Amino acid sequence: MKKSSLKRRDFLKVGLAGLVTTSAAGLILADGKKKTKEDKEPQPPGGRKEGFIYRRLGKTGIVLPVVSMGVMNSDNPELVRAALDSGLVHLDTAHGYQRGRNEEMIGKVLKGRSRDSFFIATKVKENEKFAEMLDLSLQRLGLDYVDILYLHNLSSRSNVLASENLEVMEKAKKSGKARFIGISTHGNEPEVIRAMLEAKIFDVVLTGYNFRKDYIRNLDAAIAEAAATGMGIVAMKTLAGAFWDKLRTKPINTKAALKWALNNPNIATAIPGMTTFDQLKTDLEVVKDLHLTPEELYDLKMGETGNLTGLYCQGCQRCLPQCVKGLPIPEMMRAYMYAYGYRNLEAAHELVSSFDLPDNPCSGCENCSVKCAFKFDVRDRMTDVNRLKALPEEFFA
Repeated sequence: MKKSSLKRRDFLKVGLAGLVTTSAAGLILADGKKKTKEDKEPQPPGGRKEGFIYRRLGKTGIVLPVVSMGVMNSDNPELVRAALDSGLVHLDTAHGYQRGRNEEMIGKVLKGRSRDSFFIATKVKENEKFAEMLDLSLQRLGLDYVDILYLHNLSSRSNVLASENLEVMEKAKKSGKARFIGISTHGNEPEVIRAMLEAKIFDVVLTGYNFRKDYIRNLDAAIAEAAATGMGIVAMKTLAGAFWDKLRTKPINTKAALKWALNNPNIATAIPGMTTFDQLKTDLEVVKDLHLTPEELYDLKMGETGNLTGLYCQGCQRCLPQCVKGLPIPEMMRAYMYAYGYRNLEAAHELVSSFDLPDNPCSGCENCSVKCAFKFDVRDRMTDVNRLKALPEEFFA
């Protein structure tokens, strides 16, 4: 991927005047139907942008642009301001992103803005200090409440339905510190989503969703079941790691990947990560045009035609029973993607260090017993990314 060439000054000249253009096809109601004179349009936070495509976030009743901003990898407040000024009103962050600096940066950007002009989600991991961590997140953001609070990164039915998890989430909502509550899930998503339906307390799910998943039919079915009950669906990991290769010489057509995900009408909005003004420019093109060209569809098949494994782990967990050492392979593969796909060494280091694995986690296994669904060389990637834990935390401060 070439180095970003678009700066904030250039973006403001081109982006606001030229990117968000009028498009009759884009004047669409939250249910996907074209507007008629008799329809009264529901209003998103901050009002409508002409040409944007909007969808309703399930039973929350909130209307959002189909593209929102994932802020995880961004440390540029000017980029966040530009996204908000352009009409991408939903920002997604988490308590642990950039060790809290991400929420602090967003808080500074939001200062002075009308509370009804933006829509904020944050995430807190299951923890005995959950309530304290939520309070700290609110303090960093400078808010009395968040619009969505996610219980972060669950991947099993038992975790979703654990009484302590249900209690803390219901308490957060009843306290007024979260308008809506949900769960974020990177893997085993169909099981997680169906467990959320069993729980009957959740408003929104933030789910991994992209063109690479080999169990997409089951995931689509679970999403349809959830949407039918009024659960709001937000998609993440739509860009599938952004690159096909470790050296970043073969970029995924991320514009096509984002369009592909949003062609599922049950998905209200997606939160692609943005770190450059060029990426924001691309996302502002997608928010008003979801049509996939034949060329874009062809690009999405590059992995099949080029025998490329990519950087994205779908979190299917089929590897876990195959590993004789019981290693946390999906999480380590996610760290690998953070390191090589996103160039977010801090997030990769934090994830790798949380497991405190030996220096050579695969030692003693001459031949790896794991057969990855995506044909990853699991042993090589485990050994490679595990090196990050040797770096001191101060290196990332």
